[in-house]
Amino acid sequence: MRGILSDAFSNPLEPNFSMKLPPLVIGPYTAPIPLVQGGMSIRVSTSALAAPVADCGGIGTIGGSSIPIDELKADIKKAKQASKGIIAVNIMFAMKNFYSLVMASVEAGVDLIVTGAGFSRDIFKIGKETNTPIVSIVSSPAFARLAEKLGAAAIIVEAKEAGGHLGTDVSLRELFPEIRKVVKKVPLIAAGGVTNGFEMAEMMDKYGADGVQIATRFVLTKECDVSDTFKQAMLNAQKEDVILIRSPVGLPGRALKTPFVQKLLNKENLKAKECVYKCLKKCDHIYCISEHLIKAREGDYEDGLFFSGENVHKMKDILTVREVFDQFVSQAESVYKEPTAAY
Repeated sequence: MRGILSDAFSNPLEPNFSMKLPPLVIGPYTAPIPLVQGGMSIRVSTSALAAPVADCGGIGTIGGSSIPIDELKADIKKAKQASKGIIAVNIMFAMKNFYSLVMASVEAGVDLIVTGAGFSRDIFKIGKETNTPIVSIVSSPAFARLAEKLGAAAIIVEAKEAGGHLGTDVSLRELFPEIRKVVKKVPLIAAGGVTNGFEMAEMMDKYGADGVQIATRFVLTKECDVSDTFKQAMLNAQKEDVILIRSPVGLPGRALKTPFVQKLLNKENLKAKECVYKCLKKCDHIYCISEHLIKAREGDYEDGLFFSGENVHKMKDILTVREVFDQFVSQAESVYKEPTAAY
């Protein structure tokens, strides 16, 4: 039955702590650990990463943007077969074939659809018709209020510290309270720059988050199947190496300052001779984002675009997914207190 997790998740981590983190409930689904793995494209977060995250009691997310439909469906099915946990897919609204990707994901049996980089009203109708919870990524109180009104099952507040495409220049600790004031009925998840369990507990007990989403930390896991070059670039990154760039999507993006990005900053002509991928609804063609994201995944440091969170410099090791969960939960539960303030 959809939404019911096996007894294997009743006690996913040892040892027990006096103040356990509450589960995260989205529609009919309950994640025992209120930790969402961010969906990263292209082929950064696949079933290889999402399934272990789901097995640990969190929500595993496949990056579904710029993926051929047959490949996406196969990867979702693979994740569902590999795990009894919750599997989501993240699809940017900016994608030209957004609705085809959404319907293909539903047909493949995905549990949740996560969407951002633009705002779709029609997606909520699809969610209702197919009984698929829709999770909206927002960066402003206005869009958060609208998402809840239209039927979002949960809302992710993504602030400036996040990697990839950004919808705001406001920090998480400034933005989240403003959105917490207007979202009352559905879970509100904090995203952007969270690097450890102490920060997770802070967002939950001080700011009233129902859970947190992290992405960059999961790139630096053994299960994430990007190239070693990608991971080493993140491990070697200093604070000043993470900067904002212009993206053809029409939003700023946070990425590592690699040779390709330096060329972009120098305003060199990086336009592709032809549009091979034809992936975006609107593209300003300053460069082909799909081409350079794929190169990054494959380990081309010179010509790749390596999206990264602002706080990657705080991460100094490659862990297993289980070790990330152990670390986050043990740290969070050592300081977590149930929120008592009225948000």
